[in-house]
Amino acid sequence: MGEFISPTRDCSWLCFVNENKNFCLTLFVAPEELSPEYLKSNPLTIEQMTTDGIELVNYLIKHLGKQKIILFGTSWGSILGVKMATKNPELFYAYIGHSQMVNPSAGLVFAYQKVYQLAQNAKDQKSLDVINSIGKPPYDTAKNLGQLMRIIKKYQQKKSIPPPASWLELSPEYNNEKDSQNRSDGDDYSFVNYAGDKRIGITPTSSTVNFLNDGLVFKIPVYLIQGKEDIQTPEVITKEYFNKISAPKKKFILLPKTDHGFNQSVVDTQYRIMTQFIKPLIKTKIN
Repeated sequence: MGEFISPTRDCSWLCFVNENKNFCLTLFVAPEELSPEYLKSNPLTIEQMTTDGIELVNYLIKHLGKQKIILFGTSWGSILGVKMATKNPELFYAYIGHSQMVNPSAGLVFAYQKVYQLAQNAKDQKSLDVINSIGKPPYDTAKNLGQLMRIIKKYQQKKSIPPPASWLELSPEYNNEKDSQNRSDGDDYSFVNYAGDKRIGITPTSSTVNFLNDGLVFKIPVYLIQGKEDIQTPEVITKEYFNKISAPKKKFILLPKTDHGFNQSVVDTQYRIMTQFIKPLIKTKIN
């Protein structure tokens, strides 16, 4: 299983290792010093990350002595998942997308409208003040998107089941000031490139993605896991994308009381997809 994630979420992979006894590899690079100059001279592009991902997959297949692997992408990483799966399908048995990003620009407008209505209904003046101050998306600064994202997460978590507290515990060897700063810098580096910021000349990578126009043809099975309470990547857009996908097999799984992140239901569903749906396909191909 391969996956690209935010560097601040390394501890969450305990859920896979402990619960399902699977080996997972997480790779990220944090700059020594995050600055506007570093961001401008070291752009994070989808094309380069896709190329790097394919290179890593080829290495893993050779190193582990496997014919192919199962590709899993969540949120930001689901963009790379679609890119990798459609570019080099011969490397993968199947693709599992969780909190699948389809059209981030349209998704952000939907999320803005949704939380604005929720804040009004809740008479949440503090959130309304922030929303009114930053206005409607798109935004010129990463800071404005960050402010909206905090409100989105607050509301989508209200009706969802959180992950077990143990998943959020840092490993002792990484629970120190230096590693904490590296995780923070790595996350900022990823987010600023995703969101864009005109003040420092960073074009948002998110604005270049719209899988409703491309990324529709798969030569491998596709399984999409969607949280019912997910406002960041809403069901209505993900389902529209799923309906347009052409694939040998495809399945859309909607999880109640689940938002954009991981909880036990997401992990159980992913494991069920791999064991009940994908594993039999692998055995058939091998035999």
